[in-house]
Amino acid sequence: MKTEAWTSARVGYGLLAALYVLSFPYHPGLRSPNELCRLWQSRSLIDDGTLSINGVIQRSGMVGDLSCTATVRDATGDRLARCVGPEAPRSGVVAVNYYPSKAPLMSFLGAPVYWVLSKVTSGRVTELAQVFWSRLFLTIAPTLVMLVLLRRFLMAYVAPATADLFVVIYALGTMALTYSLAFMSHQMTAVLLFSAFYFAWRIERGEWKERGYLLVGLLSALAVVAEYTAALGVLCLASWTVASRWPKPPGATALGATGWPELARATGLVIAGSVPALALLMLYHRAAFGSPFVSGYKFLNDAAYMNWHEGGFLGIKMPDARAFGLSYFSPLRGFFALSPFLMASVFGLRDLKAKERALFIFTAVLLGGHAYFTSSFNYDSWGWTVGPRHLTGTLPFLILPAAMVFERLSAAKDWMKAGLVGGLGVSSILATGLVAFVNYVPDDVSTSVFGLAIPVWSDGYWPVSWLAAFIPNPASGVVLAALLFGAVAWAIAVVKQGREAAVVGGVVLALVLHFGILRLFTRSDDHDQAATKFLESVWVAPNGKALEFRAP
Repeated sequence: MKTEAWTSARVGYGLLAALYVLSFPYHPGLRSPNELCRLWQSRSLIDDGTLSINGVIQRSGMVGDLSCTATVRDATGDRLARCVGPEAPRSGVVAVNYYPSKAPLMSFLGAPVYWVLSKVTSGRVTELAQVFWSRLFLTIAPTLVMLVLLRRFLMAYVAPATADLFVVIYALGTMALTYSLAFMSHQMTAVLLFSAFYFAWRIERGEWKERGYLLVGLLSALAVVAEYTAALGVLCLASWTVASRWPKPPGATALGATGWPELARATGLVIAGSVPALALLMLYHRAAFGSPFVSGYKFLNDAAYMNWHEGGFLGIKMPDARAFGLSYFSPLRGFFALSPFLMASVFGLRDLKAKERALFIFTAVLLGGHAYFTSSFNYDSWGWTVGPRHLTGTLPFLILPAAMVFERLSAAKDWMKAGLVGGLGVSSILATGLVAFVNYVPDDVSTSVFGLAIPVWSDGYWPVSWLAAFIPNPASGVVLAALLFGAVAWAIAVVKQGREAAVVGGVVLALVLHFGILRLFTRSDDHDQAATKFLESVWVAPNGKALEFRAP
């Protein structure tokens, strides 16, 4: 294949789409609580017509990440109480109901998917089938659509080739991949927040009519219905709108309007657009937890988790140095551990400020706000996840500063540094891809790459694709491995294309540094080995075994 054909954007996006659509990292033996609690509520909405998942638990088994309300009857009437902990009632309980502790959007969206499956299968929907199709339509497909918006946004500031490279790096080299391949709310939150920002950005550029702010309000509110902590991202988005529409001095030139009436009008439209989704959320809280302003975190079914969410806003209190350090730099799940190219985003803030001040203010507020958040929440609550998952919503906004750094260094012909930035993107794709094929990381592993993913691979447990339903592993897993290494080769070729040989040196240096540091922190001790053996014991499609979508 000619170099020009191999480095075309079409090849990169094809590899990306194939990895998203074919990968299926799911192991029923793990009883993934964050996913199943939502999917059980989707079932309950269709099968039982209720928000409570009691009936589904009886039919399909208990899951984690639940809230439990006890209805207590006394002389004053009925009231709701916690089912566990020191406040749990000892008498007068007339009903006990279980709900997911999570915000409800994913459960609601999953209900139509389950309804269609139940019609197609005459009501015999297996867990594996529900997980697969719910992921495909509700986490994978929305991300692929958002990538189109991300590319259009980047192309307003950087060259098309740079935009294409960094869209692929974002899609395959960050938590966007891991949480698109899991039925959780984190990537949906990123999709909704970035989409809301994108449409507001188009309005401020004069490319959309102002009434588009109704859609911005709706998407922003839906982000909160998907994940409560998205409220922080919405506030940051509001800072961008205010900075864009803040009255300018006479004669100043900037995007957006220049007066208080325009700012007030945009604010009013956003609020009006948010009303339907927020009303839905309040009605859900009222029906399940007794008040429009009470979430499921007040009624957690596990007493050990209650302290994490008490005090402050949903458990967000004063910053803690340990939480900050581990959230960003832990070799196990630090923000930069699998995606070190994101460090370039910090250096790119200077480029962003020179290009567009309002966008710089927004990005700085976003970084600062979420740094405070992750430093003020209990780090140990990230358990069994890839990276600090609640920072997933910030990722689309960090791609432009990183791309601008790469383009500036390339324009200055600082080839080694340009290669280093591009190479960190390449190493992010490789590391994130390896871990995404496992996608469930125990807390006591030293590093997710060398302590878990590579040992699982080397023991012959190949990545799981839905192709395994027809072509058992290792053949179907080899397809995923080939796609991942193909994406790595494509990214290297694009970084090098048309540039000096010194770029290759920067790429090699990035790979050596990134993987060398991860290897240095890998203990390969009893904890790593036990985690590896456990994952292998529940691997849904080991060599020679087909993936049984119809099996209960």
